[in-house]
Amino acid sequence: MSGGRLVVLLSLGLLCLSLSRGVSAQTDEEEDILDPNDVDIEDEDLDLAPDQDLDQDEEEPGPTETKAPPVPKVTYKAPEPRGEHYFAESFDRDTLDGWVMSIAKKEDTDEDIAKYDGKWAVEEMRDSKLPGDKGLVLKSRAKHHAISAQLLRPFAFTTKPLIVQYEVNFQSGIDCGGAYVKLLTQTPDLDLAQFVDKTPYTIMFGPDKCGEDYKLHFIFRHKNPKTGEVEEKHAKKPDADLRTYYTDKKTHLYTLVLNPDNSFEVLVDQTVVNSGNLLTDMTPAPEDWDERAKVQDPDAAKDEDAPAQIADEAAVKPEGWLDDEPEYIGDPDALKPDDWDEDMDGEWEAPQVPNPKCESAPGCGEWKRPMVDNPNYKGKWKPPMIDNPNYQGVWKPRKIPNPAFFEDLQPFRMSAFNAVGLELWSMTSDIFFDNFFITDDRNTADRWATEGWALKKSAESAAEPGLATQMLSAAEERPWLWVVYVLTVALPVVLIIVFCCTGKAVRHYITDVEHFRSAVTTQLNSSVVYQERAEQLLREQDSGGLLRTA
Repeated sequence: MSGGRLVVLLSLGLLCLSLSRGVSAQTDEEEDILDPNDVDIEDEDLDLAPDQDLDQDEEEPGPTETKAPPVPKVTYKAPEPRGEHYFAESFDRDTLDGWVMSIAKKEDTDEDIAKYDGKWAVEEMRDSKLPGDKGLVLKSRAKHHAISAQLLRPFAFTTKPLIVQYEVNFQSGIDCGGAYVKLLTQTPDLDLAQFVDKTPYTIMFGPDKCGEDYKLHFIFRHKNPKTGEVEEKHAKKPDADLRTYYTDKKTHLYTLVLNPDNSFEVLVDQTVVNSGNLLTDMTPAPEDWDERAKVQDPDAAKDEDAPAQIADEAAVKPEGWLDDEPEYIGDPDALKPDDWDEDMDGEWEAPQVPNPKCESAPGCGEWKRPMVDNPNYKGKWKPPMIDNPNYQGVWKPRKIPNPAFFEDLQPFRMSAFNAVGLELWSMTSDIFFDNFFITDDRNTADRWATEGWALKKSAESAAEPGLATQMLSAAEERPWLWVVYVLTVALPVVLIIVFCCTGKAVRHYITDVEHFRSAVTTQLNSSVVYQERAEQLLREQDSGGLLRTA
């Protein structure tokens, strides 16, 4: 056995030995901790009723069954709005009282889909973990939906912040659609029954997805005080990955906070995912702004289509090729069926069979040159890219002499709003909304979230399967995960057993080596003694002059 291998085996053996001792010590420690004689239990710790006593155990002797602890049960209680607020809706009254469904039609849209006829319902989630907890559910797919409600009083942007929050659960996932809210601008002619996409709003906020484009909108509309024109300003895109909120089928809390100092925060599940300033972190780029540096050349002429393959001009017809013989002929042995009716079935023709004359020839029929790749083939033609004559550069806000120009250093002072609405199109149904809340006090909003969303989150967490169940479910969907599990779990166990067993052999080997070394040492010591004795005898002889005489 080589020295390197011995060192490795010795190291592994010592490691196994130390691990076994550690486990034994830990087991002993746990037994000491769990010793019932060392645990003092008081009646009040067990929350016993006044007429109960621990002596009841003595009155009912016998073995008791050990039961698994029950799964924590979360009882639902509707949140109660407290503190200053402008709107609060939990839908636990099981009614849409106070909400108005739009009966309008969307302009510039096909008549078949122009109506806002999408269905809404108040109901529990399909897989609700909180019986009794109801919400507003978008029930239709591929339809326009619009529903809205008045605030208790209009919200005016003055010296207090604005906090808007609500919950969304994409019960069926989401392919293409939105779940955002609109805070409808206070106007004299606001009619909730005619709520459409063009109804003026002050703020639009919430999740939106189509394909692989995951968005979390925060848009506010700003009115030019000189011209009266309104433009939309969009918050920068969040840096956070939003995918999970759309795919995990859990309830998420969306919160928007606007402060009088023009700062804003966007939160999901009470975690900030986007923040900034209304002055510097909004993008009011015009819709017709052209940021394409290159465009396809409209004057480019398409090259002559060169085929991908051409005839091989170097090819020569093989000698013996039978040009006049067809590759297939009528079967000479075939007979017309007796029941063949030429009036009904047409003229009978014998079935085709390979021409036997072609079997010994290199080929029959018209000879054609074989096809080869065309060296001039350029692939599918595309017009070349040229500099965009309309290129304006990457858009940036600019200041130019303009009679309508103004600089608003207080964008927080937006138009007042007095209603909240959902105006949505979705290709997925069963989007669940709950616990809308609008206030100007952060603590009040947090308390509402604690009584609503936090309770729902606790119930969902308590009902989640354990790690082992999740791993088994994942393996059922992806069988290749079993290989990962075996390599991750079984292989290390086998290696530990092998190395521990090998460690025993190593210890035996070490004992043999020690015995051998002891024997060698004894022999060496004996040789030293003999050598010293011989040297002493030589000195004695030399002292008598014998060596000199010799």
